[in-house]
Amino acid sequence: MADVMEHPKVVVGGVEIPAAAIAAEVQNHPAPDAEEAWQEAARALAVRQLLLAEADRQEIVAGECTDVEGRKLVEDDARIDALLVENVMVPNATAEEARRFYENHTDRFCSETLIEAEHILFSASPEDTFNYSLAVGDARMTIRELEANPASFGELAKAKSACPSKEQGGNLGQIGKGQTVAEFEQALFGLVEGELCREPVKSPYGVHVIRAGRRAEGRQLPFEVVEQSIRNYLEEASYRKAMSQYLSILASETEIEGVNLAAAEGPLVQ
Repeated sequence: MADVMEHPKVVVGGVEIPAAAIAAEVQNHPAPDAEEAWQEAARALAVRQLLLAEADRQEIVAGECTDVEGRKLVEDDARIDALLVENVMVPNATAEEARRFYENHTDRFCSETLIEAEHILFSASPEDTFNYSLAVGDARMTIRELEANPASFGELAKAKSACPSKEQGGNLGQIGKGQTVAEFEQALFGLVEGELCREPVKSPYGVHVIRAGRRAEGRQLPFEVVEQSIRNYLEEASYRKAMSQYLSILASETEIEGVNLAAAEGPLVQ
């Protein structure tokens, strides 16, 4: 509570938001540090009060409402929802707008390249210099064995690997970018189909022996496949912009102390 008292009072249109309420709201706003979390929580509650005050001014009375998951909204949330429905209107994105966005951002609409990976892990911590160097040596010997007898990969994985994939002969299945550590990914995607990486691959988890399997290159997705997701994206972006503008208007007409609503991005409505 001592930390909460150090912050200035937050007052919106003459209504003070209790410091205890802001402290309770903090848990809903993860942030790099406590001060930023407190500011985000204060902004969220200030925006909420701003909207409730406007609902009062417009004499908004809401019936029973539910959220997107079908849960009944409490009265204040229902009134805010009704206020926004009445005052923040965004037109539906057209097929022409969606196609224009698609043609201007074709690189966003590609299926990802996938590579089947075979893998043998010699587990060791990079901080344990001695054991890590032993793991590198074991990986080099295994690579030499595989160069002499490529068909032995599964057998060697079952016998030597510290990875659970050893039960499948070291097969990790299809790997896409971003699904594994950077060192492993860089090595794997630098191989052609069926190629064994000639050098041990070092990572925070240990030392890896890697062989690439079948490769499925990414392909351009047809507009028809992604049209609806583009339209949803454009409508959401338009809604957020309209919400920001609406909140800016309300904030400019209201005396606000202790919090800067200009720093808020988006509606901040839970």
